[in-house]
Amino acid sequence: MGKFHTRFAALLAATVLLASCTAASDDSDAPTESTTNQSSSGTPVLDANELRASIEELGSKPGKDLKPERLAPGLLPPTNKWFSGLVFGEQTQPVFPLPLSFGADSEGLGFGVPDVTTTGKTIMGGYRPSVKVSVPGVDSWQVSAYDEASVTLSAQGASGQVRIAEGSPFVTFTTDEAITVGTNIVFSQTDELWTATDGTHTYGAVAEKATISETSVEVEPGGRVTWFVVPSDGDAKALAALADPVQSTSVSYEVGADEVSTTLNYQTADGGQTAYGVLPHQQDGLPKESSALGSYETIFGAMRLYAGNELTWSSPIQQARASLDLADLNGDERAELAAALTADVADAEAYPADTYFGGKALYRDAQLYAIASQLGDRTAADELRTRVTETLLRWTDPAGCTSESAFCFFYDSTNRGIVGQTPSFGSDEFNDHHFHYGYFLYAAGVLGQDDPELVARIAPVMNLLAADIATSVATQDFPVRRNFDVYQSHSWASGTAPFADGNNQESSSEAVHAYAGLTLWAQVSGNSELETQATWMHALEAQAARAYWTDFDKTDPVYDGYQHQISPLVFGGKRDYATWFSAEPAAAMAILVIPASPSSGHLAGDPERIGANVAEATANRGFAQQYGDYLLMYSALQGEPERLAALEEARKLPADLIDDGNTRSYLLAWLHSLKP
Repeated sequence: MGKFHTRFAALLAATVLLASCTAASDDSDAPTESTTNQSSSGTPVLDANELRASIEELGSKPGKDLKPERLAPGLLPPTNKWFSGLVFGEQTQPVFPLPLSFGADSEGLGFGVPDVTTTGKTIMGGYRPSVKVSVPGVDSWQVSAYDEASVTLSAQGASGQVRIAEGSPFVTFTTDEAITVGTNIVFSQTDELWTATDGTHTYGAVAEKATISETSVEVEPGGRVTWFVVPSDGDAKALAALADPVQSTSVSYEVGADEVSTTLNYQTADGGQTAYGVLPHQQDGLPKESSALGSYETIFGAMRLYAGNELTWSSPIQQARASLDLADLNGDERAELAAALTADVADAEAYPADTYFGGKALYRDAQLYAIASQLGDRTAADELRTRVTETLLRWTDPAGCTSESAFCFFYDSTNRGIVGQTPSFGSDEFNDHHFHYGYFLYAAGVLGQDDPELVARIAPVMNLLAADIATSVATQDFPVRRNFDVYQSHSWASGTAPFADGNNQESSSEAVHAYAGLTLWAQVSGNSELETQATWMHALEAQAARAYWTDFDKTDPVYDGYQHQISPLVFGGKRDYATWFSAEPAAAMAILVIPASPSSGHLAGDPERIGANVAEATANRGFAQQYGDYLLMYSALQGEPERLAALEEARKLPADLIDDGNTRSYLLAWLHSLKP
């Protein structure tokens, strides 16, 4: 929803351990999340007591009713999660804990491997409930616990709980009372192994204190049944031996000089091994494919299945940089930038009042300030600093919403997060918070580099923005890393995910920008724990952006028949060559480049791929169109000839075609900064 050359700095290696699972609290006045996450020192990256004091000063009021109809009392509303569709809205929506798709309704539950089909513009892997389990007496389901990658649903009107997890091929049903559940497909027994087929995939079932028959399972009190899907090239007996139910999941990570390492741990009921699926972006450095238990087709490519309890993968470090490096500009280049800067400062317009465009404008002018400072233009720098500082102070005035109708934030006591008084793109429904707040954090990170007094003044509210998207420990006020999905390694943008295709994210580049901005804010505010976490999130988001949005491996069979270079809109169960706001190819590419910040190093890479991406985006109308400025910036990453060509185009690009989050000064500075 919601709508690059890099130099790596060495980072102190740190290990961070996160997460333990607890059940839902009965205290509805003090919601909690079922995850407790901690940093390397054993303390939260943001102090909960300080955040609570800031909330009390800021003020709370009820927010929009997002209809969390299927959430157990005491749990924090899980907005922006892969499973949000199970909780919010009149009707439950399918979710995609790959390799499975999963749904739950008033008859029971359904699951199955999606049937992946590829067309010219869409890779579809929608909900496919090959196995339907009827649960007598069930009225509905409530999400009663959740953590990093697993979710527990409790039956309402009947006895029973179901647990699913990202990457897990297992679905486990447990009960405290005797119950007989039915299945729509017939299971048959061979050598004490129960299996069934939907014509494409084989499903198995194992039970403890339960009796399986062809189309039913009698479960005793305290008993359980676990269903699983067998990989197309796998063995049902081998997988049945790993059906120790997943009880919870947790994550740990290490941040080093050149890469981050992430480990997702699957804890099981009896302490035995389980099996986990590995997505394409996680597969480098894993054991040989021959040691895998098999594979599944997904919309992201082939998923390999391995036995064990820990999935570990590495991601390249991405540098968070406050400004472009203009040290090597010659006299003519500096003169050109100085002239553009004078014009941009003179043409400055009033700041928008909403959190998206208002945040973009602050980031834009913070970059102009950085350019002016490097050029030695103190007049322009002082004017820009004053503009940005005054507006940041206005936005971060704790009493702002008591006296102003805009340019302020409040704490949404209904949905447990920070919301801007003037919403945009559904931000009052918790859409796109990481996109919006990333701009504020980035601007604060730039201005705060040489102004500790400003940092101290804006810190209470700025830390609340950081907490809204990056809290590491669930409290009564914020969920853990609201948007961020560790297993998928990227964020989800929709607050409530009211879609049959799952949650989604469009602007992968603004998500990367958000965690770069979070890193910069952590640096200027002196929060090393937050900086470490933000660096980790930045690396994962960038890796996923390349793997599934801009630079995916077109030799994977899943792309056979797909006729486009990029995938602008990624859902849990679908990837689309489309955007929420325009059908133009230029928009499809630009939404994966915006804002082309100094920290957008993930966009650099294979010159041929960049060239092909740009060619598709400009095939209709070249660069002289809306978003042409961002396409020029991206095109220059191919090499020196393309950079020089982009400069020529940038100099003559009409002013009305430069995005409101960009300026001609920054456009030229970007292109000059790439000079070899």
